[in-house]
Amino acid sequence: MKIIGIIPARMESSRFYGKPLEKILGIPMIGHVYFRSKMSSILDEVYVATCNDEIKDYIKSIGGKAILTSSKHERASDRTAEAVTIIEKKEKEENDIIVMIQGDEPMIFPEMINAATQPLVDNPDIQVSNLISCIENEKEWLDPNEVKVVFNSNGFAMYFSREPIPSNKKYNYNIKAYKQVCIIPFQRKCLFDYSKMQPTPLEIIESIDMNRFLENGINVKVIKDSHLTYAVDTKDDLLNVENKMKDDKLLKKYI
Repeated sequence: MKIIGIIPARMESSRFYGKPLEKILGIPMIGHVYFRSKMSSILDEVYVATCNDEIKDYIKSIGGKAILTSSKHERASDRTAEAVTIIEKKEKEENDIIVMIQGDEPMIFPEMINAATQPLVDNPDIQVSNLISCIENEKEWLDPNEVKVVFNSNGFAMYFSREPIPSNKKYNYNIKAYKQVCIIPFQRKCLFDYSKMQPTPLEIIESIDMNRFLENGINVKVIKDSHLTYAVDTKDDLLNVENKMKDDKLLKKYI
């Protein structure tokens, strides 16, 4: 079984232009994601998929593999699918599982990638999974940059939203809420099926890839994780992450 990681990244983020190359403790953010992803024992190889020469050149300068993709993609999953097509054409070999690792998660741990992917290895009927973690505070719960998820008793997602779900409007007790951590493994066929589907209404409304699966009746398995990580969507997020990473145990392995 061959499993590869794809890190989609682009300079044109609407909320923070150029964030993949913004430095955290002296290293561009995309570099942190790449180095830490390479530490995963379940991945055979890691690639960065980008439409920007600046990102491609940086990844190559650190000895990494970068795939230049179209600039027209609206969804990271579509960029990932194109990258896999290019890789497989070049390598003349199909991959079994593709793990999409978002380029704005510089605090990921390799164990998180392993945990998100193992269910697909163990059970080929699981087509796609998402790592999720507990929301720690109300600010995070209300933040539209944090993708929230509710799931059923069998551990499959029911809905993804940028709004605070589940609602507390008529509930007076503490709510245990969860957020998406953007490590998303796909069975190969599932990823390519996704890229052939038309964008769906709830996907467009929420701007969340996973709703395309749910609207087409495809189950998304969720896996709880206890690591504390923080995505970077704004300059304030960048400063917060840099402060939290100063004592990070993985840094000395690649700085």
